[in-house]
Amino acid sequence: MERDVSGENTVSDIFTWQLGALPTLAALAFGYLLGSIPFGLILTRMAGLGDVRAIGSGNIGATNVLRTGNKKLAAATLLLDALKGTAAAAVASRWGLDAGIAAGLAAFLGHLFPVWLGFKGGKGVATYVGVLLGLVPVMVAVFAAVWIGMAYLTRYSSLSALVATAVSPVVLWFLGHEKVALLFAVLTVITWWKHRANIGRLMNGTESRIGSKG
Repeated sequence: MERDVSGENTVSDIFTWQLGALPTLAALAFGYLLGSIPFGLILTRMAGLGDVRAIGSGNIGATNVLRTGNKKLAAATLLLDALKGTAAAAVASRWGLDAGIAAGLAAFLGHLFPVWLGFKGGKGVATYVGVLLGLVPVMVAVFAAVWIGMAYLTRYSSLSALVATAVSPVVLWFLGHEKVALLFAVLTVITWWKHRANIGRLMNGTESRIGSKG
């Protein structure tokens, strides 16, 4: 940034910085608003199943929607929660990678902390995968392969997601997507924090396995 002889920023410099920051700020707002749409809650209410937050874990994500017994609604929630991350990252990327990263981060945070629901949202795995699809599509195959492999070996959905999120930023880094890898390192840390109750149950052997009814 150019400076005048006194070493202070000129008006032109400040104006140029503000113009450069606008796409990122717009991407953050767009991503958050899109990510904060609580599809699980909307779909279950439209289906006459009441408030999904009143059952199971109280979560608005697909796993808790599945506890209503409606597999189609759970699948729709999973898809829509992923696609809102994809849309945010892909659309904002038209203004550059930084804007796409900002929108992807904001969409993920919007899903976890939606202002409309008192900042109590989902755990973010579907939206995490959706942002991956929007920024580096090939990584969805990597994530899916790790998840399926772990699920086959352990029968734990939560552990499969945790391992897949841990692997994703490492693979992104080795593929040369350094900026995106840093984004997903942050998203992974947040995802693990949101799954701390699951981690506790995994450690003491009380976590439910895939297919179990307990």
